[in-house]
Amino acid sequence: MPTFAGPVTSLTVAKGRDATLKCVVDNLGDYRVAWVHVDKQTLLTIHTHVITRNKRVSVSHYNFRTWLLHLKSVEPEDSGYYMCQVNTQPMISQVGYLEIVVPPEFVNDVINRNISVAENANISLSCRATGNPIPKIKWRREDGQPIIVGQKKVDLYDGEELVLHKVSRQSMGAYLCIASNGVPPAISRRMHIDITFPPMIWIPNQLVGASDGQTIALECNTEAHPAATNFWVRNDHVVGTSDDKFETYQIVNGYKVHMKIVIKNLDDNDFGIYRCVSKNALGETAGSVNLYKVRATSTYNRNIPPPSTPPEQEILYIPGANIFSI
Repeated sequence: MPTFAGPVTSLTVAKGRDATLKCVVDNLGDYRVAWVHVDKQTLLTIHTHVITRNKRVSVSHYNFRTWLLHLKSVEPEDSGYYMCQVNTQPMISQVGYLEIVVPPEFVNDVINRNISVAENANISLSCRATGNPIPKIKWRREDGQPIIVGQKKVDLYDGEELVLHKVSRQSMGAYLCIASNGVPPAISRRMHIDITFPPMIWIPNQLVGASDGQTIALECNTEAHPAATNFWVRNDHVVGTSDDKFETYQIVNGYKVHMKIVIKNLDDNDFGIYRCVSKNALGETAGSVNLYKVRATSTYNRNIPPPSTPPEQEILYIPGANIFSI
């Protein structure tokens, strides 16, 4: 009488790959081997004949002892229990399980992956994926900075939905949703958050002293998004655009800009109030620097701070109404 030499070995195969289930029968004689997909109650093969209409299914054997059921380019619906049975009386059978693992795939493509909100608003980012096993979703920032969630900062955030409350400008940037389930490849989706806010200005030195003939630099720091138009003004006139006496520089670092104006060969007409102005579609603000004259003398004057040690102070200007008309 026929007997099974061992169980049908269960398999785990990635979607799109080929799978082969093996059944070894000793002393088969004139009996026949059949393969059945138990979950679908479908007879697949009898002996060397394929019964199913599924063209991806085939059968082969070695010396009528080792019987192989072949499935090409497996799909998730191919998963389940498969029975190798012999038509003895009573019938004998062995069952093996075929698991089809599927790499992650995002459920829906996001139409708008660029999100723009005002500072202090709430943002919800959503990311869902299918696969087998069920994918895990993690979020991280593309620039490697931590994600600010509530009062905490985390490098990775787990979950399909990332909610950011009262976002600040530090939350601006690209976020990556990463879906993985152990079946390569893991996939990622990029979303970019823009945080909009009116200009703000910081003045490192509000008072700067210099003497005739010197070359001096005045500095100003601004933050704004969208990007602001930045310039220097004296006596309600823009300076530094066409006059060789002035040179202006801007160093841009994201939403931050460091402004500098260099005034050459100072004379009496150059001393006074200089304003750095920053404006975008959300507002306008300005900060003042007082360039005052210091008499060139070798005698130390206790009442006049030397140019090399201006008063250290940092002034914050809050955005407001239009400062002046040009």
